[in-house]
Amino acid sequence: MSTSHSEVMHEPAGDSLRETVRRRYADAALAVVQGSQPDATADCCGTGCGCGPVDGPGESFGARLYEEVDRAGLPDAAVLASGCGNPIAVADLREGETVLDLGSGGGIDVLLSARRVGPTGRAIGLDMTDEMLELARRNAAEAGASNVEFIKGTIESIPLAASSVDVVISNCVVNLAADKNAVFREIARVLRPTGRIGISDVVARDDLTPEQRAARGSYVGCIAGALSFDEYKRGLRNVGFEDVSIQPTHEVADGMFAAIIRARLTCTASEGKKGSAFDGSPARL
Repeated sequence: MSTSHSEVMHEPAGDSLRETVRRRYADAALAVVQGSQPDATADCCGTGCGCGPVDGPGESFGARLYEEVDRAGLPDAAVLASGCGNPIAVADLREGETVLDLGSGGGIDVLLSARRVGPTGRAIGLDMTDEMLELARRNAAEAGASNVEFIKGTIESIPLAASSVDVVISNCVVNLAADKNAVFREIARVLRPTGRIGISDVVARDDLTPEQRAARGSYVGCIAGALSFDEYKRGLRNVGFEDVSIQPTHEVADGMFAAIIRARLTCTASEGKKGSAFDGSPARL
C-alpha cells in the first residue's frame, strides 16, 4: 500500500492524552472488579474497535478471540478485561523465553504467555494504570501463576534494561500512545538481537489523513490515533526491524482495520535504536 503523505501524525499533547487514557482504563478496571461489563462506548474494548458486548452475558468480542482451551482456568476478570485481538496466537512463544506485554490490562495475555514459556520463562506485564495493575495481580494470584510480574510504567519509557526480553506483545495499545516514535525505539531497545514482536492493533488505510481518521472515532476508542499501514511499517523498519508484516483481520470503521503486526529485530539494530522512527523519508516497502 502506498501513501500520499509522509509527515508524522499530529498527536494530542502527551500528558493530557495519557491522563485521559489512564482515567478511561481505570474506570474499565473498576467496572470489571465490580462485576459489570466495561462501557462499550468508552474505550478500545468498546464497539469502536469491534470488541463491544456480544450475545451472551458478560462476554466481549475480545474474549471470543481466545480459544476455549486457553481461557479455561483463567479468572473471569482477566477474560473480561481482554483487548481487541489475540497477540498470543501469532507470537510463537517458546519455553524459557521472556515476554513483555505492553499495556497489559487485566493480564490475560501475560497469563497465557506464562503458560507457553513455562517455569523457566517469564512473562512481564507493563501498565500505567494502578487499577489495572491491581486487577492483573489479583488475577495472577487466582490463576496460581508464579512466573509473572506486573510493573508500572508507560510504553514510551519502558522501565526495563536494554536487551532484556525475547518477545514483545501488545493488544490494541500502541495506537493510544502520544509518542509512537518513542514506543518503537523502546521496543527495539528492550528486545534482544533477533527478538520479535506480535502485536494486535488498529491500522488505517494509507490514503486517510490524520483528520480523516479522527473523524471516524475517538483517540481513546483506538481510532483517531491509529497509524497507517505505511507509517507502521516505516516506523518499525527505521528502528531496526525486518520481515515486517501487517495482516488486517477485519474492518472496524471505514478504512480502519484491526490487524496483526509481526516483525523481527535485526542483529545490527543498534544504530536504528538511536534514530527517530518517523523521519519523513519515503516508505521502504
